[in-house]
Amino acid sequence: MATIAVLGTLDSKGEEHAFVADFIRARGHEALLIDVGTGSAPSVRPDITREEVANAAGLDLMGLLGRGNRGECVAAMCQAAPITLAALAAAGKIDGVISLGGGGGTAIATAAMRALPLGFPKLMVSTLAAGNTAAYVDITDIVMMPSITDIAGINRLSRKIFTHAAGAICGMVEAQHETTSDRPLIVASMFGNTTACVMECKRILNEAGYEVLIFAATGTGGRSMEALIGSGMVAGVLDLTTTEWADELVGGILSAGPERMNAVAQHPVPAVIAPGCLDMVNFGEPHTVPTKFADRQFYFHNPQVTLMRTTPEECHQLGKIIAHKLNSYALPAVIMIPKKGISVISAEGQPFHDPRADAALFGSIRAEARVPVEELDEEINSPIFANACVARLLELIDNTKPPTH
Repeated sequence: MATIAVLGTLDSKGEEHAFVADFIRARGHEALLIDVGTGSAPSVRPDITREEVANAAGLDLMGLLGRGNRGECVAAMCQAAPITLAALAAAGKIDGVISLGGGGGTAIATAAMRALPLGFPKLMVSTLAAGNTAAYVDITDIVMMPSITDIAGINRLSRKIFTHAAGAICGMVEAQHETTSDRPLIVASMFGNTTACVMECKRILNEAGYEVLIFAATGTGGRSMEALIGSGMVAGVLDLTTTEWADELVGGILSAGPERMNAVAQHPVPAVIAPGCLDMVNFGEPHTVPTKFADRQFYFHNPQVTLMRTTPEECHQLGKIIAHKLNSYALPAVIMIPKKGISVISAEGQPFHDPRADAALFGSIRAEARVPVEELDEEINSPIFANACVARLLELIDNTKPPTH
């Protein structure tokens, strides 16, 4: 039997959360009702009151309520709810969490869910789930489920939606399985234009006894990889697709932010880096490309993705950024350069082949890097290049292992 937290604003959404809690209990699990409302008194009796939630965060709830500022109250609960929920999860008192909400309820509940570990079941039924949910999900695994209608009581449609949601969180909890492994963990970055290389690396590393987690270099993927490196669970980093830095520098839509590649400096681990896909900046449909780039070179990857070639000047800057990031790493790191192409479309005869831009990138890396730089006369997706990257990573890992007696 599992315990599932049913978290929400029980003043305005009490009936709906009680409905979900009753379904969970009918499935043989415990339901823990947590009130994070800041309006009128809760319409159902919570197991954890809003006062307890606020007190755990050291907040003066009565003072907040007395000022009558709803936005301030929601912001305060966005700070307090994560503390309560994380503490319950850490103590093993809950096995999953579900919430139903509109704008305020979604903000509070997802803030709390983002404080929970990856893999912990989290389900948010929201009026906002059909739009851009990036601010609510961020780099976590929150499942967002559209409520279809507003969350305003139990009716013929909401009863079906809420029943499905309650069944989903029960299923997620019941489907928990052992995730521990005695295989050391390697993280790798990948893009469509580096897939062949990274998948070959994964094959070799799997045969060598490692487990490989691959992250798409799409902004959130890079940030997720950074977070996992920061968790201390990682034995090695194969960051062969650093393309997110091109978007950060130039203004594309897949930036992972200026903190990208900082995790290894803060949590030292052996790393092999390559300038994979630094030839491209990502935009959406052609009409979304800023007009200031009208005279640039483009490649229409698909109807929703427009790629723009980086210039020699931009590549020079990117080389400096990559080198300076690695210069701050405490444990051994190596930069691997595939001289014949840093993506599928930058190889000779392909649309983004630009020897001047590549020379600017590689020259900048050589000039600025204080870590070893190895250059191969190969394209990035060559099996020879993949094997070389894996060999160097395994060598770095072996050299950093503590001696056995």
